[in-house]
Amino acid sequence: MNRILIIITTESSLKNAEKIAKLLIEKKVAACVSLKEITSTYFWDGEIESTNEIEINIKSTIENRESIIKILRAALSYDLPQIIFNEFNSELDYFNWIKRNVI
Repeated sequence: MNRILIIITTESSLKNAEKIAKLLIEKKVAACVSLKEITSTYFWDGEIESTNEIEINIKSTIENRESIIKILRAALSYDLPQIIFNEFNSELDYFNWIKRNVI
C-alpha cells in the first residue's frame, strides 16, 4: 500500500517556519513542507487566546516520523508545540516522488 506520513505543527513566525521547512528538506527527512497563515483560538493558562500563526504541513515517509519529531521539538519556539500526525493512502506517483526525495 502507498502510505505516506503527514505531520502538522505550528510556529509563531513565518521566518522561523521557513527555517524549519528548509532544515527538514536539507536533512532529507521531508519531501515537501507547506506553510500557511492561520489564526488559532485556544485556552492557555485559563484564558481564551487568539493568535496568528504559521501552520506547517510536512510530507514524508512513515519511517521518518521520529526523526522529524525530534527536529521539531528542538526547532519550534513554543513551550508546548502542536505536533500531530497521521498516515494517508497516496496516489502511486506522489508516493514514489516522496520516496525518491527523502533518506
